[in-house]
Amino acid sequence: FASNVVVDAFVVPSQLDSSIARSSRLFNDYLSSLSGPPSSNSSPSYSPPSYSPPPPPPPPPPSSPNSPTGSSADSTDAIARLDASQAGIMGNIVSSIPDLASKPEFCYSGQETISGCSTKLDAFDAPGPSNIAWMSSLCVASKISSLTIFNGPLTDVPHLTSRCAILDGSIKFFLDFRPRSYGAYETVRPDGTYPGPEELGRQAFEYSGARKQFETNFGTPEVSGFLSSLSFESAVPNGVSSEFDTLTRGPLAIDVSMPATELNLNTILMAREKAAAIWLNWVLDGSHGHRPGAPVNTQYVYDSKYKQNAYSALLPIYSDWFGPTDGPKLAAADSGPLDEGYVGGGS
Repeated sequence: FASNVVVDAFVVPSQLDSSIARSSRLFNDYLSSLSGPPSSNSSPSYSPPSYSPPPPPPPPPPSSPNSPTGSSADSTDAIARLDASQAGIMGNIVSSIPDLASKPEFCYSGQETISGCSTKLDAFDAPGPSNIAWMSSLCVASKISSLTIFNGPLTDVPHLTSRCAILDGSIKFFLDFRPRSYGAYETVRPDGTYPGPEELGRQAFEYSGARKQFETNFGTPEVSGFLSSLSFESAVPNGVSSEFDTLTRGPLAIDVSMPATELNLNTILMAREKAAAIWLNWVLDGSHGHRPGAPVNTQYVYDSKYKQNAYSALLPIYSDWFGPTDGPKLAAADSGPLDEGYVGGGS
C-alpha cells in the first residue's frame, strides 16, 4: 500500500476526467467568493424551496392480537413515509443552514420518471461559510428514498449517505458517515486490526492517524453505539458492489437487506432521522473547520477524487436496480456535477 498504490486506487474513469485548470480556477474563484460579495456579473441566486414538513402520514392500522410482529409494509406506502420523513429532515437542514441555495438546473420536479415511476430530486449547495458542496434529496415513487450530502473543503465533517430502497418485497438499507481522509479502511482484518508499519511502512502511521482522528471527532462511542444498537428483523449484510464501493465506505457503514416489515421500516425511519441530526450538529459546530492554507488545499484534492469515486461506486448499484439506461442517469443525477470539485456553485 505505497502511496502510488493509493493514488491508483482512486482511479477517475476516463469519461469523468475534467480539466485541472478548470478545477483550479473554480477553487480559486470559490475562495475569493468567501472574502466578499459576488460581482454584478455573477449568476443569479436561487432561493431553496420552502420545506415545510408535510403532515405525518397516518399510522399503520394496529395489529390484531393474532397478527405477526413483522407484518409486511406496502412498498408504495413505505416509500411515501420515507419521503415524508426526509422532507422533515430537509426542512430542518435548510432552516439551520441559511446559505444553502437550490440548484434548480439539477432538480427533478416529479414529472420525470425512472423505471416508469415518478421521480423527485431537490439539489442544493452552500458555497459560502457553511461549505456544503452537494446535497441531493431523491425519491423514486415506490422504489427509493435517498439523501446524499458531500461537504466542502473548509471542514472535515463526514459526508452522509442515507439510502433506502424497496425492491421485490425486500428493503435495501445503506447508511454511512463517510470519512474525509484516507484511512485504508478496506484493509481491516477479521479481528478488527489493520496492517502495521512492518507491512505498509511509514504510511501505516498516516492511515492510523486518519482513523484515529475520525474515531475521536466523529466515530465516538455515542455514535458507534447508536449504529450498533439498530435491530432489524432477518437482516443480512450486502456484499460490496465494486472496488470503488470498498474504497469509499466508512468504518461505521450499515449495508443490509431485510424483509419489508413494519418493524424494519420504523427502525429505518428513526435511524435516518437521527443520523441526519448527528450530521447537522457536526456541521453547525465550528470546531470542525480546517485552518486556512495547506489543510484546505489537501482536503480539496482528496475530495475531488472521492466524489468521482463515490459516483463510480453508486453506478453499478443503480444500474442493477433501475437498468442500463435509467440506472446511470439516476446515479449521475444523485451524485451531482462531478467537475466542480466540491466547490459548489462554481458552474
